[in-house]
Amino acid sequence: MRSDNIPLDMLTEQKRLGQYFTPPEVAALLVKWATRGPQDRLLDPSCGDGEFLVRHANSTGVDLSEEACVVAGSRAPSADLVHSDFFEWAETTNKRFDAAAGNPPFIRYQLFNGDRRTRALKLCAKAGANISGLTSSWAPFIVASSTLLRPGGSLAFVVPAEIGHASYSFAVLQYLCSHFSHVHIIAIREKIFPELSTDVWLLHTHGFGQKTSSVGFSAHDRFAKVPDNASPQRLIDIRNLRESGGRLRRYLLPPDGLAHYDELSARDGVFALGSLARVGIGYVSGDNSFFHLRPSEATDLGIPKELLRVTIRKGSQLSTSEVTDSEVARWIADDQEVLLLDLNHLEQLPTPVTAYLDSEESRRAMRRYKCRTRKPWYAVPDVSPPDAFLTYMNGVEPSFVLNSAACVCTNSILAVRFLPMTRVDSNCLSRAWGHPLARLSQEIEGHPLGGGMLKLEPREASRVKLPLHSNLKLDLDLLQHSTSVMRSWRHISPSA
Repeated sequence: MRSDNIPLDMLTEQKRLGQYFTPPEVAALLVKWATRGPQDRLLDPSCGDGEFLVRHANSTGVDLSEEACVVAGSRAPSADLVHSDFFEWAETTNKRFDAAAGNPPFIRYQLFNGDRRTRALKLCAKAGANISGLTSSWAPFIVASSTLLRPGGSLAFVVPAEIGHASYSFAVLQYLCSHFSHVHIIAIREKIFPELSTDVWLLHTHGFGQKTSSVGFSAHDRFAKVPDNASPQRLIDIRNLRESGGRLRRYLLPPDGLAHYDELSARDGVFALGSLARVGIGYVSGDNSFFHLRPSEATDLGIPKELLRVTIRKGSQLSTSEVTDSEVARWIADDQEVLLLDLNHLEQLPTPVTAYLDSEESRRAMRRYKCRTRKPWYAVPDVSPPDAFLTYMNGVEPSFVLNSAACVCTNSILAVRFLPMTRVDSNCLSRAWGHPLARLSQEIEGHPLGGGMLKLEPREASRVKLPLHSNLKLDLDLLQHSTSVMRSWRHISPSA
């Protein structure tokens, strides 16, 4: 959250640096958790406007923004301010601290790059945390801060809710458990930063230099309900966490709901989708506006029909349980842009295609990264019809749609291809996807995005549990309640 002390002309710079300034009541609680008394030396590795530093006189703040350091210094004159890249400073400083607290920058891996990411990951690896290069910036901030603690030291940080599901988050949790006597994650359903799409949770550890075999976990509706001296609502064995994919998200469920889900998932006749089918994404064209044509455009260009494939480009096309020939005919009659120019395996290009490839649109397309890095640039790879489609980004729930019209799909859709040994009727799989157990599994295995969206990555979809026998005995009310609980954590109302 932006502090009123920060000038408006810093907003663009804040976004680039991943700075979102912390509500005072949150900063006060985290400093209280981290420090034992005024004598403790506190580090904020990304101090921003100094909201944490003003809570503790014996503090050091580091920030990449010179303007932020000036503001922080004016608000916390007793603090030691360091204008530097934190990872560069952490490599060389001899200072050690009793506690570290703050709200580290949330910069996704696409922008957290170059020398800074290389240095950050090197620091993590040296400390014993082998974090993926696809990590967002917050994770290396947590690990690097811990390396500057004295024995017995503590951490207290705002962290994005992706700590509950991101593929690299388990490596962070595993590292923390091997370096602290207590590790506690506090999930908060209420948005602490209402103006942002990203939800945040809280992290608290203490006892640096020791280890624990479990992660403490608590879930609260609102920040106001988090107790000053928080103790975990449940303890999760790190080995059990690893076996469940390293995802804390499943523990948002009430214990009875999670126990029923796990018991049902282990029954005969319940299968993970990945044991029945291969789930991936569709093709990447490199330039959608060039490779996708309306029927009228293809006719005007003289493109032979055998070089055109009907494609699913977006989830809104998947409005029924099956893509049929009649549905495709309607798209064609409506002159929708659903034809992919497929030039794979051609020894000689027809004259109309050669003319299209000599156009200004073609010269623009061939300069695009995906196009210029493949040979020939105009042959879109991985074009083949799957057996079914899954929606990738979802409002209420993902759709499983059979592909009886042999359409192909772009990478904005999940492509489902049944395994050769699968002897299950496709309609049975489609029905199983809508089963109450599968609906809950989609919520557990998927993850939330802004605006209440549920995203289902291929690996997540592969873990969704499907009951293939209709005689499965279950507590329907408990399953439906559990699904509503999970949806509420992505801010979907129970009536949706």
